[in-house]
Amino acid sequence: MSSTFIDAFALLAHLDAAIVRIVITSLQVSITALILGTLVGLPLGAWLATEEFAGKRVAIVILNSLMGIPTVIVGVLVYLILSRSGPFGEWGWLFTVKGMIVAQFFITTPLIAALSRQLLEDSWKIHRDTFMALRLPYFSRLKWLIWDCRFSLTIAILAGFARAISEVGAVMIVGGNIDRVTRTMTTAIALETSKGDLAFALSLGIVLLGIVILANIFIFVVRQIAERRYG
Repeated sequence: MSSTFIDAFALLAHLDAAIVRIVITSLQVSITALILGTLVGLPLGAWLATEEFAGKRVAIVILNSLMGIPTVIVGVLVYLILSRSGPFGEWGWLFTVKGMIVAQFFITTPLIAALSRQLLEDSWKIHRDTFMALRLPYFSRLKWLIWDCRFSLTIAILAGFARAISEVGAVMIVGGNIDRVTRTMTTAIALETSKGDLAFALSLGIVLLGIVILANIFIFVVRQIAERRYG
């Protein structure tokens, strides 16, 4: 076991080219999916938090259910959509980075939307009467509501990033775990462990854990600085 750890840290110390390539692919997929998921999830969560309509409770239940949907199911559905016989097969996105981004987008968006809805709904109950009295336009209400909860919403975004960067099932199905093309940290860890290359798998695991920790530290520091500056 000790030799495995030594070999893993040696690979990291020498910046193994294969590890660097896999990490870059993982970050490219996860960060892009997170940005897209945030751009869709936050407005969706805000809309559900502020609007009253028939079937709202059903929509919330469905959204909360999608938040915890097994990623392999998402992978199979996206695979069918992007396959040659699927509706978007002509795009040629199956077994590509773009296809993995689509899969992670469908994983992160419901999570961000569900968490942000709860946070924004609590704030909406406090500010609703004020916004209505000022007769603010709909999009202005959403903008100020999101701005008021901006520090709390970082938790939802961080949760989305953690779910994306640690996901394995969907990207394995949609990306195919192709070396030098669609291999990510999680899929590589699964593959190398099955092959018995524990040092390589462990080195990627250390990087993955480090990225998640750094993301948490970054969000914490930003929140602390922003709260002191803006209140």
